[in-house]
Amino acid sequence: MDKDIAKKREQFFKVASDLYKPFPKELFKAYGVKRGLRNEDETGVMAGLTSIGQVIGYHIKDGEKYPAEGHLKYRGYDIVDIVENCEREGRFGYEEVVYLLLFGRLPSRGVLNKFKDLIAACRELPYGFTEDMILKAPSKNIMNKMARSVLAMYSYDENPDDTSVGNIFRQSITLISCLPVMAAAGYQAKRHYHDGESLYLHVPQRELSTAENLLYLLRPDNKYTREEAEMLDVLLMVQAEHGGGNNSAFTTRVVSSSGTDTYSAIAAAIGSLKGPKHGGANARVMAMMDDIESNVKDWADEDEVRNYLDKILRKEAFDGSGLIYGMGHAVYTYSDPRCILLKERAARLASTNPEWEKELKLYEMIERLTPECFRRVKKNDKVMCANVDMYSGFVYKMLGIAPEMYTPIFAIARIAGWCAHRLEETIGCSRIIRPAYKSIVSEKKYIPMAERGDNYEG
Repeated sequence: MDKDIAKKREQFFKVASDLYKPFPKELFKAYGVKRGLRNEDETGVMAGLTSIGQVIGYHIKDGEKYPAEGHLKYRGYDIVDIVENCEREGRFGYEEVVYLLLFGRLPSRGVLNKFKDLIAACRELPYGFTEDMILKAPSKNIMNKMARSVLAMYSYDENPDDTSVGNIFRQSITLISCLPVMAAAGYQAKRHYHDGESLYLHVPQRELSTAENLLYLLRPDNKYTREEAEMLDVLLMVQAEHGGGNNSAFTTRVVSSSGTDTYSAIAAAIGSLKGPKHGGANARVMAMMDDIESNVKDWADEDEVRNYLDKILRKEAFDGSGLIYGMGHAVYTYSDPRCILLKERAARLASTNPEWEKELKLYEMIERLTPECFRRVKKNDKVMCANVDMYSGFVYKMLGIAPEMYTPIFAIARIAGWCAHRLEETIGCSRIIRPAYKSIVSEKKYIPMAERGDNYEG
């Protein structure tokens, strides 16, 4: 860039940085603003109704909030029951979860087989799509590539703007089926064009489940074990939905409430999930763990681990945020059921490798010590538990999945919930979401250009 242009740009950046600063927190309270759409007791502001997912982490009695064991329910069915029954029957369960979220009921064996066939038939991307939309504009960030690919699908749809139930269902099935293929192609393009690795583009296999296909598409030799695919299938199941209040589902509903098309709504949800405060949190956990493992000499020494966690909380270590990623949740208090399910299965996978077992014990120690460190350093006795991000990244690591694919796989799972919320918002609510913002700027009189001197700053 021309040096003169860069200098001028920096001058404008300085003006902007002087203007955009955090609002004093007392202003939010003074005007009754629910910052983050959360009440003072950290419960969420009631913004809508849903019959899709239910997140239970506390109880309200006589206006007081009380911690409770965590439960996650899809259409009224507990996720623990869904996962354990699929495992007991020796079958992959993500496709059943997709059906349940979209149609509101459990399928019979025959209906589920037909639904799996439909998903398999819709996995193939339009002719020339991979080359034109992915390979010709490879991105360093797979989430951005996925969002762009979803938006591009609008151009291949002969009826993209119809918001009838049937048309949204058609578009939803297409995107749920195609997103894993888009993500895998985006990842392979990134490895080739940005990392200088060989380019591997595989064709999805109709007879394979979503979890199996993901491993098939990501690995150069297409090989994976049944245990690996089952582990990934559980990850997809537990991340498929999390109520209407999570940021990406709410984004889906806000954008859908305007009456726009499915591709715009889902692309916006992907943009939301990308954020490190939402779906990108699992990558932050892994970065934090790398930092801890590098700075703690003896992973089995509780005092050494505790001291380093204290440093993180005091903003003296890792990224200076004062956060221990993977711990605490907006809703869950005593436990996150998704975390429990993943942790149990991660232990099974880790038992096949002594190094993984050693690392898992460090994760478990951090989970156990963090509440105590938080109380001591932050002087806060908030009830907290490990959340799903604490162990999801570790599972991905054991599966040999690259960190840049952690959040994209989250999106591949969560698109089922997004599509269900889009349908419910479009058909069940039918009113644009339009909250209010309080203006805190005083009235000003416009000053004509001739009256502004060269050093005028408003």
